[in-house]
Amino acid sequence: MSLVKDKIGQTFDILNEIDLDCWIIFVRESTMSPDPALPLVVGNDVTWQSFFIFTKDRQAIALVGNFDQENFIKSGCFTEVKTYTADAKEEINTILNKINPSKIAINYSTDNVAADGLSHGLYLLLCRYLEGTPYLDNLISSEPLISKLRSRKLTEEISRLTTAAEKADEIWHKVYKDIRDGMTEIQIASIIDFYIKNDRNGLSFPTIVNAGSKSEAGHSEPSEAKFAGGDLLHVDFGIKYKDYCSDIQRLAYLRRQNEEEIPNELKEAFDLVVNIITKTAEMCKPGVMGFEIDYEAREMLKENGFSEYEHALGHQLGRDVHDGGALIGPKWERYGNAPMIPLEENNAFTLELEIILPGIGCVGLEEDIVITKTGGKFISPRQTELIIL
Repeated sequence: MSLVKDKIGQTFDILNEIDLDCWIIFVRESTMSPDPALPLVVGNDVTWQSFFIFTKDRQAIALVGNFDQENFIKSGCFTEVKTYTADAKEEINTILNKINPSKIAINYSTDNVAADGLSHGLYLLLCRYLEGTPYLDNLISSEPLISKLRSRKLTEEISRLTTAAEKADEIWHKVYKDIRDGMTEIQIASIIDFYIKNDRNGLSFPTIVNAGSKSEAGHSEPSEAKFAGGDLLHVDFGIKYKDYCSDIQRLAYLRRQNEEEIPNELKEAFDLVVNIITKTAEMCKPGVMGFEIDYEAREMLKENGFSEYEHALGHQLGRDVHDGGALIGPKWERYGNAPMIPLEENNAFTLELEIILPGIGCVGLEEDIVITKTGGKFISPRQTELIIL
């Protein structure tokens, strides 16, 4: 619970920074309908309707059903734990009357899924609870608060992310030695998953494998397509270590029989992808906006005669593999305002792009970085040489 308590302390600092009186997380039956903010600053599930209130004068108040009380007292994370039995309405209004907030952040957002945990039903219920009070007109989105809270990684969070990335790279170096001509994508994925689980870690997301150009790169599941000579193996996977995620992509080429040199177009594409990741990492400094970095990557591709990738160059990492907040991506409607949020020191991002070569496969690499004053710091060994099998 120490990390939860530290994130609550960070919450207080951000509330003061953005001049926000109060943040409320309102949940019920959280195992069935979880709010993304719960693991970050609450640390326990709840059964009944529950309110978690954080104020800029550094109060952390839990209002929970009476049977949930003991867990929150034991956690030591909250300055006050209050309970109710029949109806939470009176209790929440009593708390708000003491705080008297002029602005109350609640978890809804059109742009950031990590800040959109309040269901429509709970919102209607909250409005009913606050009807006739001045607080009903004071509700605003918690997106600015949650974006900063998730993005600003504490030392312990960076340590866990680094370990997750290092472990993923270590596993790749075991995996590629086990791969053989004729294996299916499903078999290769199962090798990756075996090593991850054997190390008592979880998967950040379902493992992706592409055997050459026989399957589409993206989020599709591994297929029965067989890896064979002339194929570029592309894998995309990550490890969840102590609740924090890594996300890497790696490549290996299987030579055809009697093939002495890899195709020139593959070497050219691989070297360009490596170079773009190097150059854009150098740009990843505090204050720079993600769309500026993403633009440079696309320009480098176009200058070399390749098509643009159809996604963002980088997403944030944390408790989730897509951790919300700022994004290193283009100004597309689907990304909302995320590409216009300035990067901050201790944000953690991926850098990823690919070049599709017909008949060869997806030349895609992905590396994990932490933002520093001097640029993006890679938190695990990179792939800068193509593995030849």
